Amino acid sequence: MFTGLIRYRGELLSRQGNDNGERIVFALHNEIPSLKEGDSIAVNGVCLTALELSAQSIAADLSRETLALSTLGQLDPGAVVNLETSLRLGDSLDGHLVSGHVDGVGYVRKIELEELSARVWVNAPSKLMPLIAVKGSITLDGVSLTVNAVDQNGFCVQLIPHTRQLTTLGALQAGQAINLEADMLARYVTRYLSASAAGLDDKIKP
Repeated sequence: MFTGLIRYRGELLSRQGNDNGERIVFALHNEIPSLKEGDSIAVNGVCLTALELSAQSIAADLSRETLALSTLGQLDPGAVVNLETSLRLGDSLDGHLVSGHVDGVGYVRKIELEELSARVWVNAPSKLMPLIAVKGSITLDGVSLTVNAVDQNGFCVQLIPHTRQLTTLGALQAGQAINLEADMLARYVTRYLSASAAGLDDKIKP
């Protein structure tokens, strides 16, 4: 479990295919002192297992499903990524609960600069739109944000200077693919309402 608050970044060094998918290696821009080998780490919002860990680098394995459902398979060496360690008991929850299970890939529609901040419109897969609401939470490449507006094709978020400076979102460009994770509460509420409407809650079979 994560919060969507980014304190670390890395840079893709290499990727190598294997029987199960790929192994990727990142150089760390800043050391992550609390991270141990085998711990969970979110890379651009995707929950992975930290392997071959050192003070300067980290490796992780990507399954074929992860490659198919996220943008990690599109990264080239030199690409900068957002990194977040998993939430621990007693940590403050300053963002929102993020599972690290990407719901789909969106595409940046346009970016409107407003002095130091920016309004970013993202086109989202139609299956995700029922989970996205004004003033609700959304995760973009692992970053917890608040939805400011919603239209037929996607949604809008505001990037403050702090977010643009400390995460990869400051370098977003129109047309860029981006990992999306809808708010966890919205996902369960939508599932409950759809099941109730279909009468499935009264049809539990042994």
